[in-house]
Amino acid sequence: MQPVQTAFWIVALLVFLAIAFDFMNGFHDAANSIATVVSTGVLKPGQAVLFAAAFNLMAIFVFQLSVAATVGKGIVQPGVVDVHVVFGALTGALTWNFLTWYYGIPSSSSHALIGGIVGAVIAKAGIQSLVAGGIFKTVAFIFVSPLLGFLLGSMMMVLVAWVARRATPSRVDRWFRRLQLVSAGAYSLGHGGNDAQKTIGIIWMLLIATGYAASGDALPPTWTIVSCYLAIAAGTMFGGWRIVKTMGQKITKLRPVGGFCAETGGALTLFLATGLGIPVSTTHTITGAIVGVGSTQRASAVRWGVAGNIVWAWIFTIPASAFVAAIGYWLSLTIF
Repeated sequence: MQPVQTAFWIVALLVFLAIAFDFMNGFHDAANSIATVVSTGVLKPGQAVLFAAAFNLMAIFVFQLSVAATVGKGIVQPGVVDVHVVFGALTGALTWNFLTWYYGIPSSSSHALIGGIVGAVIAKAGIQSLVAGGIFKTVAFIFVSPLLGFLLGSMMMVLVAWVARRATPSRVDRWFRRLQLVSAGAYSLGHGGNDAQKTIGIIWMLLIATGYAASGDALPPTWTIVSCYLAIAAGTMFGGWRIVKTMGQKITKLRPVGGFCAETGGALTLFLATGLGIPVSTTHTITGAIVGVGSTQRASAVRWGVAGNIVWAWIFTIPASAFVAAIGYWLSLTIF
């Protein structure tokens, strides 16, 4: 096989792996979009995943590709990325996603991918090859997104409690069963808009590195955009059922009004981050919002032990995926 043909098939394989990661991302993070609406009984599981997948796909028409630009051009210095770096990054991200899905731990697919990129780049060229600004924004939002979700979720809950203070519990429940469809749709829209763009970003990074796209291009090729949005929607349709129970039942007991407030707080956080071009964790965001809603009732309404286990998974995501990515990078040197 000619060297040019070999290079083409290596790039094609890596694009396939990236789209597989995007599918796994949707599969893994489906719980973030549907856990509250399923646990409150507003939608049945099958209805919920179709509903969420439709809004994941609709995000293609709503958001600009700011997050894709950050991942594709704003994390690594120009000229450093090659097929080995991308292979290592995807290996780290896919491995961490699979392990956390298998054990039912809500973790961040976004930060697994960022950790993978960081680990592979450091293995190749050292820490000085990273763009400090892009890394700082991403790491800062590990803390900002759950705190903002917590704040907005709890504020929504307090506001709703005041507005509906004279309504009977059954009437409130009836209202918010309908309104939760709006909030769940908004959250799924934000999930699709932020998460699909991370995979678009790494494919864009690969295409620039291999000469299939120019670094000066304002947008990646259209096929990458469509493929990634379709992949994340398809992954959501299959749903990460191992994680749904943790997100929707184990952290705190949710009613429709609580589900509405958590999803609305989470959606607002995702819209803000996507508009700023910051790749954030939908898992961190919705977990913070759910904890915020539970804490407005009483501190004991939140199972802090479960929340603590989730936080530990957050802490380990970037270093663990970076470590595996570095191994993947060195392995790639012997394969390709």
